[in-house]
Amino acid sequence: MSALHGLVTRAMRVLDPEDAHTLAIRALEAGLGPRGGPDDPILATEMAGLSLPNPVGLAPGFDKNAQAFGPMLKAGFGFVECGTVTPKPQAGNPRPRLFRLTEDRAVINRMGFNNEGLEAFAGRLARRRQGVVGANVGANKDSEDRIGDYVVCLRRLWGMASYFTLNISSPNTPGLRALQTRAALEELLGRVAEARDALPREGLVPMFLKVAPDLEDGEVETIVETVAAHGLSGIIVSNTTVGRPPLKSRFREEAGGLSGAPLMGLSTEVLGRFAQAAQGRLGLIGAGGIASGADAYAKIRAGACAVQLYSALAFEGPGLVTRIKRELAARLRADGFASVRDAVGAK
Repeated sequence: MSALHGLVTRAMRVLDPEDAHTLAIRALEAGLGPRGGPDDPILATEMAGLSLPNPVGLAPGFDKNAQAFGPMLKAGFGFVECGTVTPKPQAGNPRPRLFRLTEDRAVINRMGFNNEGLEAFAGRLARRRQGVVGANVGANKDSEDRIGDYVVCLRRLWGMASYFTLNISSPNTPGLRALQTRAALEELLGRVAEARDALPREGLVPMFLKVAPDLEDGEVETIVETVAAHGLSGIIVSNTTVGRPPLKSRFREEAGGLSGAPLMGLSTEVLGRFAQAAQGRLGLIGAGGIASGADAYAKIRAGACAVQLYSALAFEGPGLVTRIKRELAARLRADGFASVRDAVGAK
């Protein structure tokens, strides 16, 4: 089976990136995904009160429509975040809109929240029986009340998702990142918290805010205080960047959000700033550029209780998670840590 996965991964590298992604989802739905073995006990941890077999999660964007969360959990991810989903289906931006920067181990995308909509997403998520599966929710591009879109998604998916993520940091929906400003963020989190508090609370349902790495001085502290004041569980740091460090690929000037290896340094530095501002009051999830156990370990030591990856799968395939977990466990033991939690913020 491993030879088959290697062949499929190599074939996907020569296909158009979006076509390759569609093929991957179909293969996973057909049961052709890898199977991860038992997790090393040292990797068991918690994320905002949720028990995880390991801290390595699948970031949103891969499973936009909640089609493959089961196979990806079986592949060895400790948790899977589906989405971004919006209330109404939308086609997203014109193709081509996804670019594989092979020389840079990076991806640029300007997808534009393309998804099948809330009802299709809810129908699939309702079939979840086990595992930690989050719902990443967003706003339709043409919405007259973008904040209302988050509330609609929250209410519809309540009781189905293990946790929720409010995505206000995609650079590919015009004006969306303006929700990170203090006044807009206060309104968003206030309305979402009001809706959350009116819903039945049979158990813990953490809620995270996903932020961009492109933040000005003072914005980190403002976001932390606003999130804490409204009772959210934590922050995911970070989404893609609109910045352009030196890149080699011919696609380097394409518009959109940059992810992958070039984002690792920036996102980890911003994560450290959030950890310093939060002082343990919030759970932080580290995302951006993870492609190895060393990368995951760096995020954890910078303050992340768990991590997420996606772009590296375009180059390594879904079997990458097994290698990352093995390397992470080895690094924890080498440095004398008994658990992931002991290493959080150890930097």
